Amino acid sequence: MCGIVGVIGRGPVNQLLYDSLLLLQHRGQDAAGIATSHGNHFNMYKAHGLVRDVFRTRNMRSLPGTSGVGQVRYPTAGSSSSEEEAQPFYVNAPFGIVFAHNGNLTNWRELREALYRVDRRHINTNSDSEVLLNVLAHELQSAANGVSLDDDAIFRAVTQVHNRVKGAYAVVAQISGYGMLAFRDPHGIRPLCIGRQETDEGVEWMVASESVALEGSGFVFVRDVLPGEAVFIDLDGRLVSRQCAENARLVPCIFEYVYFARPDSLIDGVSVYDARLRMGEYLADKVARNMRIGDIDVVMPIPDSSRPAAMQLASRLNLDYREGLIKNRYVGRTFIMPGQAVRRKSVRQKLNAIGQEFKGKNVLLVDDSIVRGTTSREIVDMARAAGANKVYFASAAPPVRFPNVYGIDMPTQKELIATGRSDEEIARAIGADSLVYQDLADMQQAVRDINPSITRFEASCFDGEYITGDITPEYLERLGQSRASTGDDEAAGGLQFNMGYATNDA
Repeated sequence: MCGIVGVIGRGPVNQLLYDSLLLLQHRGQDAAGIATSHGNHFNMYKAHGLVRDVFRTRNMRSLPGTSGVGQVRYPTAGSSSSEEEAQPFYVNAPFGIVFAHNGNLTNWRELREALYRVDRRHINTNSDSEVLLNVLAHELQSAANGVSLDDDAIFRAVTQVHNRVKGAYAVVAQISGYGMLAFRDPHGIRPLCIGRQETDEGVEWMVASESVALEGSGFVFVRDVLPGEAVFIDLDGRLVSRQCAENARLVPCIFEYVYFARPDSLIDGVSVYDARLRMGEYLADKVARNMRIGDIDVVMPIPDSSRPAAMQLASRLNLDYREGLIKNRYVGRTFIMPGQAVRRKSVRQKLNAIGQEFKGKNVLLVDDSIVRGTTSREIVDMARAAGANKVYFASAAPPVRFPNVYGIDMPTQKELIATGRSDEEIARAIGADSLVYQDLADMQQAVRDINPSITRFEASCFDGEYITGDITPEYLERLGQSRASTGDDEAAGGLQFNMGYATNDA
């Protein structure tokens, strides 16, 4: 899972891109990068770390220009921690493109082989994003019918990208001398939205993963990019769009609403905060059916994304709500950290219990989901050590029983605590006295209550149904092997680029 942003501005955009990436930091903490267009050059800087740590004054000064793209990176299954895989990516032919991608391709290996054999393009990393960039570059070259691009050629190229590529992808790309291209896969699995800002010099446009990046940067949210749609904004601020996929249908990732997106974002017509409140209501009804409410003294969220669900659950069941776990915001998200031992250690550094809120009480802990179970087990132990009498656990999401292949780091079933276990066995594994999971239908209905037009969700990690139709047991086995063979070594420092790029006559 990554956060991406692209801007067509009227003045320098380096600070605007930086601020937008800060607002998208929750979507990826592994690396950050910005590329801007100035004169006849792309300038780029990217490195491992949080946005605030990657960019210094000297780096910002090296990023002049009135347009550009940026990304915060979250490495997915089997990906390398090599700094070369940080984004944006750059290719110099046929027109010069800088490119940022959120998602995960499921047929990237086949595409990479075809790029070598047929398209005669060299791929320098093991990143599916670089493969996608080169597919786009090749299709732009084929669609151009010469040395220049027009709107029709750009949209024909995106149509061919959709025909070749499978998986989840939301993309922002700057094409040298032309403008910014943004598009979304035909299922709209990963989010992408458009914002507009009026200035004295003219209109500015921003495309970003979440509406919070637009609004926090002074832009007005206009709309979501539709599944399969391509949006092109030229350097003069003219916006055109076209549906480029046959049978496009919105099937958004349900995990965006459960966990990944910020609660103040609006995704595909759904307030993430409202969706989480409604998940809390449905979860409350499930708790009432499966537990003795009189046995629960207090409801506590496991911060932060479970807070709305926990508050609504407590209100609906007329139970006391307390903040008994305090989060250290300067420790990375354990879900994103690469090693199990590191995750376990980090939980204790990340959360601390307020003893008086636990002592002698029967506590219902509410979390957004349970994936590997490491965090849940440590928190249950923490609650007991703080003096809790009983520790009950409720998950606002159903059991995670299958790998996710569309950009969430859940590659192997053996790492998932729910695989092959009943709810009672999972409760024992995490040390809870009782465990209640949200029903899948209720979780989906919580989102559908807000936007009834969403008739289906990408929920493969819960139901094992993969929307792209190309996932086999052999694919999942290969994915697990790829994860096992990927190390955690990281390179030091950053990558600074000043690149001449191909102009219209390339």
